Amino acid sequence: MPGRVSSVEEILTASIPKIFDQVQNSTANHQKNIVALHKLHLDAASFTEPIHDGRSIKLTGERVFEEKFKDILCRSAAVKKGTSQGDRIVKFVGAYTKYINERAAEVKKEDDDDDDDTTASRFVEKVLAFLLMGFEAKDKVARYRCVHFLAEMVAHLGEISEKLYTELRTALFERVHDKETFVRVQAVIALSKLCGSEDPSDVEDGEPTALQVLLETLSCDPAADVRRAALLNIPLSEATLEAVLARTRDTDTIMRKLVYSAILVQHCFVSNSSEMGLVHPRVLTISQREIIIRNGLGDREPAVRQAAALLLSKWVDVARGDVKNEENKTAKDDVLALLSLFDLTESTVAEDALLSVLDRRHDISDHLEFKDDYWANLTPERAFFVRVFTRKKLDASLPVVTALAYHIQAAYNAYQEDLEVAEQERVIRGEPTEEEEEARIDKEFVIGEMLKVAVNLDYADEIGRRKMFQLVRDMISQEALPESLVARCLDVLRILSPNERDLIRVVVEVVHELRDVGDEEEALKEPADDGETNCGETPTLSRTAPKGPKPSEDMSPEERIRMDAIDLRCLSLCIGMLERVNGTFEENSTLEGILGELIIPAVKRKELALREKGLICLGLCCLIARRMALNSFQLFLGQIQTAPEVLKIRVLQIVFDILMVHEHDFLSKEGGASERIVEFFLHVLANEESDKVQALLCIGLAKLVLAGMICDDQVLKSLVAAYLAPDTIDNQEVRQCLSYFFPVFCYSSAVNQRRMQRLFIQLFETLAPETRKVDENQDMVSPAQIAAMLVDWTDPQKAIEVQDQPTDETIHIDLASDIARALFDDRMIKEDKKVLYQVLGRLYLPDKVDDDKIRTLKLLLHNLNSRRPIRDTAAKNALAKFDAAISKRYSEQLESFNEEDYRQLEYLKDLFEFLDDIVPLDDGEEIDIPRTRARKRRSESIVTDSTDSIIPDESVASAASSSHPKGKGRGKQTKRRRVSGSDDSDDDISDDHVTPAATRTLPKRAASVKKPQVVHVIEDDDDEEEEEESTPPPVSHHRRGSKPASKAKSDIQVASAGNNTLDSIMDSEEDEDEEDEVANDILASE
Repeated sequence: MPGRVSSVEEILTASIPKIFDQVQNSTANHQKNIVALHKLHLDAASFTEPIHDGRSIKLTGERVFEEKFKDILCRSAAVKKGTSQGDRIVKFVGAYTKYINERAAEVKKEDDDDDDDTTASRFVEKVLAFLLMGFEAKDKVARYRCVHFLAEMVAHLGEISEKLYTELRTALFERVHDKETFVRVQAVIALSKLCGSEDPSDVEDGEPTALQVLLETLSCDPAADVRRAALLNIPLSEATLEAVLARTRDTDTIMRKLVYSAILVQHCFVSNSSEMGLVHPRVLTISQREIIIRNGLGDREPAVRQAAALLLSKWVDVARGDVKNEENKTAKDDVLALLSLFDLTESTVAEDALLSVLDRRHDISDHLEFKDDYWANLTPERAFFVRVFTRKKLDASLPVVTALAYHIQAAYNAYQEDLEVAEQERVIRGEPTEEEEEARIDKEFVIGEMLKVAVNLDYADEIGRRKMFQLVRDMISQEALPESLVARCLDVLRILSPNERDLIRVVVEVVHELRDVGDEEEALKEPADDGETNCGETPTLSRTAPKGPKPSEDMSPEERIRMDAIDLRCLSLCIGMLERVNGTFEENSTLEGILGELIIPAVKRKELALREKGLICLGLCCLIARRMALNSFQLFLGQIQTAPEVLKIRVLQIVFDILMVHEHDFLSKEGGASERIVEFFLHVLANEESDKVQALLCIGLAKLVLAGMICDDQVLKSLVAAYLAPDTIDNQEVRQCLSYFFPVFCYSSAVNQRRMQRLFIQLFETLAPETRKVDENQDMVSPAQIAAMLVDWTDPQKAIEVQDQPTDETIHIDLASDIARALFDDRMIKEDKKVLYQVLGRLYLPDKVDDDKIRTLKLLLHNLNSRRPIRDTAAKNALAKFDAAISKRYSEQLESFNEEDYRQLEYLKDLFEFLDDIVPLDDGEEIDIPRTRARKRRSESIVTDSTDSIIPDESVASAASSSHPKGKGRGKQTKRRRVSGSDDSDDDISDDHVTPAATRTLPKRAASVKKPQVVHVIEDDDDEEEEEESTPPPVSHHRRGSKPASKAKSDIQVASAGNNTLDSIMDSEEDEDEEDEVANDILASE
């Protein structure tokens, strides 16, 4: 028997290596070698040894074959990734596993044997157990090859034991989180093949399923290759569809493209059948279809947009689904079927999709015709199709103006008839059904689309022009015209009117007609008609002068309700008209009438809807009337303080628009109005509770700063605070706006980067301590992240080159000097100093620097190292590395540097005074000076002279009392430091703190005279603190109740100066007498 075993081992030793030697060179011989290896396997399996007196057998031949096979796997596991020979061997092993399991299944079926213990199953289990050992290998190549082998085999494993399956699943879960990307890729592939056989009921509580692990990897893995492998291999089902569609917003371009080309296109139908797949356009929901098209066509990469266009082209062909082969159906019907899958009224996705189809499918766009029968049977899809097509191709076959006017008239008359019928049925049956409401909306949409088509028509035909003009004018004269069609009608009127004055005249006439209710008895004496009032069918009658509405006191409640509805319609007409006017108010004197009769009374109304529309109209008038804007600005500011959220948002939009249009009148540096406006905005931002209002304030301020209209550094500080404050972490609109604003602002100009560089230390000193004070349920970025972000914004390498404005490459040199000066401050804690030391290594060192700047920096670094040495190893190494980099790069400029000669320069006197005031620490140790009170600073933007303020008493009181913050649920707090470029005042020290005896020379103060040092106890008293200020503002003790913002946000706001004299702009806007006075001022200005 040993001789037979020896002969088997010799045969396998000679044959197996030859087979693997062939398969590693080419895949063409794999099938032949699979058969040959299987024959060797069966021959080896036939050699057995009897044991236990013949009661059992020992599978000697199989064990020898398995050992030789595992030896080959060991050799292959050392082959690095990317080697073609290794990849071919992996494919061969996977193919052989599939072959032997298939052969075993055939034999089992032929012999009708239920025994699961076969040669193939034993071989697979041995190989799997061997490969699982390699999953824990230290060598990344070995781990990669073992997982790669398993990924090829796992789909063809056949039946394996429960224990081995559990071990395999656990091992793959671990490898999915391997530190090597290529190992994770193969683990994801293997796991995706394994999850199909997983039964969720067998998973223990708290343990994730394989599908959950794959979905997490698809969404969260940092490597694009791993996410790509998960996307291409994860089974597509209802449970995974949302995660797959979310990858249309992936950061990787190839990943986004694969969602369209490899998933959505390929799985439109079930494999090898005409059954609609899970991502067929008719199976997807409206929201899913819109996400796919919006993200695809709106992608920044052309490759992704092209893939989305290809998907749309395929959707056109399959949109009709099972009725595709109906007779007399054209490509136009395919497009209409596709449009029926979108919501045409609520978004622009359908329009983008249709334009993409028309651009790509010339077989459709080149053969379209719209005949009379098409216009006679308009549906929302048909009307939308013709409107988009005419916008793209103006030379398309369109009806003449007169014909289109009759189509619009017929559609509108039918709409009115339906409204009358619906009103009668509502009296009988109650509220209309959902189907009736949808039908009404569809008819409104059809009329609106035809009016959009009318804007692009050629009105050379005078008869058609008059017909269209009369039709549209009659439509806006009727109260029943839906609000959504008012703007469409005004667009057509603007095209038909020869100039703006005519447009204004027509709208003003309509407003007077609507508001002239007239006498009911005179209305009854009118000639009777046929019961219908069809617009456009009767010629225009001569109009008498409007009598105006009756006084409110003479109206019944029903008449008041009807009059309010008419006023709302008239205000909507005025808003639409003013939005389409570019001339000045003085050029259109017709507007003065509706200003006094309609707009001003609406502003003074208490009803929110009327007041809102009135303020919008007044704001639009202010955009074209400078004097009116100056007189009305105080009215709008008063509404910001007192109005509800909806109205406050509208008023803020108006205010920012006025500031953008009339910049020189409000934001000029003369007169101090700009400073007061900025202080008011910052005060509102600090105390505002509404997320939407906060977002609007940030957007408006960011626009003004980016346009250069506001240059106050305090606004930048406030925006940075709002960006980083934990209170705004859920306000995504604020975060998204500012995350875009700051890079654009800084990189667009070297001047802006210089402004941010000057604010670096002030922002860091305020924001860094706040990161350690956030609540447990709040989150805020670390000081290191704050510093890195500010360094990135000030990087001169990222600045865009602007014509006639050279890039300032020395910004980081000056920033390094600022950081060095800040590191001398003993009040800064060690952790923050470590951050600043680390920041030095990230600064950009230009090739050319002014001698004085580099020598100043070198001098600061030398004194920092000698007088304020830091004991932290990482910080010390960072400083030494930066110092060495400075010395090496600018060795020539520093070669002849002499500190004594440098001291003689008059303009460097402040520098040396600063350095001379630095007292070296004993034994190189850092001293943590007790800080029970924050340093008290005064903002540069506070106006110390007595000036007029635009902020009301309550606002000033709240802002002035910010030095004594009062938060919800907190006890008495110590005073906090406000961030600003400010003069340093004496530190506030707690009551029980005694100043130690003077053992060294204290630093000099630039603005103070040197005084003898006295050991004394400083009392913590508000009166004494106020006496220390050079210009003490009176502090109001009135506090405004508001939601406590984060300290980082509130500290950075500018408090209104307490000595500012208040005018009457916003003191009591709710008083009717004051409103009448403002209204009279507005009218008088015109």
